[in-house]
Amino acid sequence: MSVDPLSDALAVADARGVFSGGFTAGGRWAIRLRGHDKLKVNVLARGSCLLVAEEGARPVTLTEGDVVVSDGRRPYVLCSDPALTPTDPAEVAVDPDTGVGALGGGEEVLCLSGHIDLSRDGGDLLRRALPDLIHVRSGATEAPVLRWLTGQLMTEMRGGRAGSAFSCDHLAQLMFVQVLRACLNESAGLPPGWLRALADERLAPALRLMHADPARPWQLRELAEAAAMSRTTFAVRFRVAAGVPPLTYLQNWRMSLAARALREDSTPVAELARSVGYGSESAFSNAFKRTVGVAPRRYRDTVRG
Repeated sequence: MSVDPLSDALAVADARGVFSGGFTAGGRWAIRLRGHDKLKVNVLARGSCLLVAEEGARPVTLTEGDVVVSDGRRPYVLCSDPALTPTDPAEVAVDPDTGVGALGGGEEVLCLSGHIDLSRDGGDLLRRALPDLIHVRSGATEAPVLRWLTGQLMTEMRGGRAGSAFSCDHLAQLMFVQVLRACLNESAGLPPGWLRALADERLAPALRLMHADPARPWQLRELAEAAAMSRTTFAVRFRVAAGVPPLTYLQNWRMSLAARALREDSTPVAELARSVGYGSESAFSNAFKRTVGVAPRRYRDTVRG
């Protein structure tokens, strides 16, 4: 593996971005959105509006260039006025060529919509590391790149050129990377997990070691030395940030790597066990079952049909 835990996690989760359209809006309007167990993404390409995450919550103002990512499990409302009854997306007429619908009585607002497909992330590696709602403001460090990507995405969506669907999907991937980088810069809002640990500059060197050589039998002393801390200080700080002790994190990461290999190739279980640091197939199988809930061979049979 690499020494870039963020790239590693994106590869193991096999997260795939898809932008399918969006809507224009003006006047008085409201729409309820939900990701249906996918990370829902909205990019405000033009204008401003309000976001209401749940009933009774204070509305959040979105301005041009803002990006919102929700965990997909809870609906939220984008609107001009929280007092309005929101429209269901199924009721919005959509242009079949652009995938863009129309709300209200104008086009002052343009919102692009998409999702991050995590269906291949069996362990919820990404979802568990993210807050329920991410709001990247137009003034964030990543905003200039996000604006450029949004412009390119709009061009592809409108142009209908050969390869536009492929291009849109890859632009969506790049936008998601920028969103995650923004999360690293605002780590106080992250739940305990690998992303919050990566955001801690003192812990990041230890994470990089584990990701670079996951099969190595790392000792707490070695990881603490990489972080320039005592073993006790390192263990406490790591657990607060990551939610688990360092060596438990290492085992969980090994199991994520193994699960991906079981999904994607036919490597014999004994060989896979050695690749993630286990000296015997039985020890690996027991660890995998404790972490994932099923034995490796059954997991492979289930996910591959």
